Amino acid sequence: MITFAAVLQLLIALAFLSIPLVRHRYGADAKANAEAELERQGVPVAVLKENKLSFDASGHETVVPAMVALVMTALAVLNLSGNHVGEVLSWIFQPIVLGGNFLILYSQLTAAESVKAAFKRKGDPMLQRIDVRALLKAAESGFPTWVMPILQNIRHTVVIAGSVLVLAALIIN
Repeated sequence: MITFAAVLQLLIALAFLSIPLVRHRYGADAKANAEAELERQGVPVAVLKENKLSFDASGHETVVPAMVALVMTALAVLNLSGNHVGEVLSWIFQPIVLGGNFLILYSQLTAAESVKAAFKRKGDPMLQRIDVRALLKAAESGFPTWVMPILQNIRHTVVIAGSVLVLAALIIN
């Protein structure tokens, strides 16, 4: 069962690596589309950078998924080598990864509302007049149609189901 858990952890690592890889490949197109939408709305494109809105693989969009992938890979290696520490650490980190993925899912489902709320908190009238849904839809159109929702759904399924199955395998073992 531990080998099964380790294989799932490697799949989870790959699922997390898909995030920065896709953003690296298509993020510039998404940014260009978002900037074009802002120009259409008569808003300076600098608001993206000023408000830390990015669609590429910069910053936490790479660091966090890469760290999760690294942890999952390390756990898989420990588990495959029969090191009991891998099981113990899996009990600690697998629920964190599962919970973190639910936060990612929630943030994706509430992205427009979150950005609107952030813009409102800043009190800048220019930010408040942005059609955030149109902005995010324009950015999303920079990614191939297989990314959203197909790849996202596959990634969420792998991470959620994989994490649950890893924990079940640990229980059975």
